[in-house]
Amino acid sequence: MNDLDRLSKEISYALRHAPWEYELEMDEEGWVPMEQLLKALQGEENWKDIREADISEMISQSPKKRFQIENGKIRAFYGHSIPCKIRKEEKMPPDILFHGTARRFLRSILENGLLPQERQYVHLSQDMDTAENVGKRHDGKPCILIIDAKRAWEEGVKFYFGNEKVWLADFVPGKYIKQM
Repeated sequence: MNDLDRLSKEISYALRHAPWEYELEMDEEGWVPMEQLLKALQGEENWKDIREADISEMISQSPKKRFQIENGKIRAFYGHSIPCKIRKEEKMPPDILFHGTARRFLRSILENGLLPQERQYVHLSQDMDTAENVGKRHDGKPCILIIDAKRAWEEGVKFYFGNEKVWLADFVPGKYIKQM
């Protein structure tokens, strides 16, 4: 694993799961002052020489668009497990979204819908390849689910833009989900 991968994992942990461990002051949209994050990272031996340019490089090099920098602040787009809910802007999704999951969860999902589990939102993929890659983290031969996002949206399910490949929802009822 290279330094940029390690930095991405460290910042993911700080912004998505444990901002209090880094003494970060996060607003309700998940933004943290970049200077606070840098100061917290520089307090650790591994990252004592870290600069904002290093973080910008890590973001630009990453195929997974997990972070955003704007107006001297940084945030993670999605994946938060912190207790306070990060507010997202509601947005109309593409007609179809996908979700990759382990085969052992299929029956429960079809009966109960997609729940956020330990995260704040259900994560959905804009393309099948991304869904398959996500599903493979939990099962070598994952199930790919097709989400009728258009119908769900029209019937009141709220969706939120995560990034170019990830969409979020509070909950997706089973009636909008089909197995591929």
